[in-house]
Amino acid sequence: MKKTVFLKTFIETRWCHRFRSKETLEKYQKKQLSRYHAFITSHSPYFQTHSPESFGTMDKNFMMTHFNELNTLGVDRDQALEMAIRGEQTRDFTEMNGEVAVGLSSGTSGHRGVFVTTEKERSMWAAAILAKMLPKGNLFGHRIAFFLRADNELYQTINSSLIRLEYFDIFKDSKEHLERLKDYQPTIVVAPASTLIELANYVSNQQLAIQPVKVVSVAEILEDRDSQTIAKAFQLEKVDQVYQATEGFLACTCSEGNLHLNEDILYVEKEYLDDSRFYPIITDFKRTSQPIYRYRLNDILVEEKSPCPCGSVFTQISKIEGRSDDIFYFKKVDGNSQTIYPDFIRRCILFVENIQDYQVTQLTDGSITIALSHRSDFIEKAIFAQFELLAQQKQFILPSIQFIDYQWDPTRKLKRVQRLQ
Repeated sequence: MKKTVFLKTFIETRWCHRFRSKETLEKYQKKQLSRYHAFITSHSPYFQTHSPESFGTMDKNFMMTHFNELNTLGVDRDQALEMAIRGEQTRDFTEMNGEVAVGLSSGTSGHRGVFVTTEKERSMWAAAILAKMLPKGNLFGHRIAFFLRADNELYQTINSSLIRLEYFDIFKDSKEHLERLKDYQPTIVVAPASTLIELANYVSNQQLAIQPVKVVSVAEILEDRDSQTIAKAFQLEKVDQVYQATEGFLACTCSEGNLHLNEDILYVEKEYLDDSRFYPIITDFKRTSQPIYRYRLNDILVEEKSPCPCGSVFTQISKIEGRSDDIFYFKKVDGNSQTIYPDFIRRCILFVENIQDYQVTQLTDGSITIALSHRSDFIEKAIFAQFELLAQQKQFILPSIQFIDYQWDPTRKLKRVQRLQ
């Protein structure tokens, strides 16, 4: 069963789902949505009493509140949560509820969530991600080094006689992984951007000798400057990205290095904030155990309107700018509030030379702290001048800015720009 599902999904994703126009894609999605409606209304207790056609949107809080009625397997939320927490505490992620694997979402949005997957769903996920991300003309024999906060049966599904995956726990000091990486000699490295930066530094300083053919950034926003640092260290033309969340395999980079939504797997509605920024509302055709239907993410995506040279008709994303809780708010002279998106904050830093690691935080009182790994009067004055210019351009009152030393906590997702609630 598992091998058949894997092979079928792999072939469809890699070779068959090549849509030549938006119209053919939309026709395919309409058919998938119809099938999904039929499934959830017959298998999900919640949707048996709530019509999908008149349903609004869901988020993590809604999912957790209605977990027992939404899922189609009769899984109890509290038992699943207890199992997921136990795995996090023991660092043993092999416990299952029958064929159902349980995982805990990392909670960057401020709400802890639990997710479940069946063996079939794990096979489909593994097939889809490998079909999209394995190098062209070189499918088998890869050794994948997978760095994440938590292992899960979802990830271990990739392991087979043709492709090997080893999990590296980012809760451990990265130095503990160096000898194992040297022996393993991965051909593909998958890790959060902050971990890739650490590995790149080890490679540049000749403390680690590995030559992967592909490096994939996951779980964190990949800054352009960080991407260049990583690519240079590993002697690669580009760093690939996977936009993966608890809610599904959302997007990945194409052969040209541009990020596209996986619209062969998902139906994505766009709640626009301006001409290009939007919140995605996703429906995952493949998730049957825990329906992901009109799920509103609080990620801010920036759409690229021009066609991609790769020829894909899937929506191209120029960047994942951040979450809604990363938006800064400043007071204007007239007393109103001025919204500033994370990208404008990043530019205040990126326009200044000789900055390496940094983090900009807006505190609850509206003031700003800027953490820098290398501080000097010149750098701090240059950054302050950029914020003054931004305040002038956007017409807000610049709050107090404090510079502090940068300290990175490897157990938490790296967020270069964040607003404390």
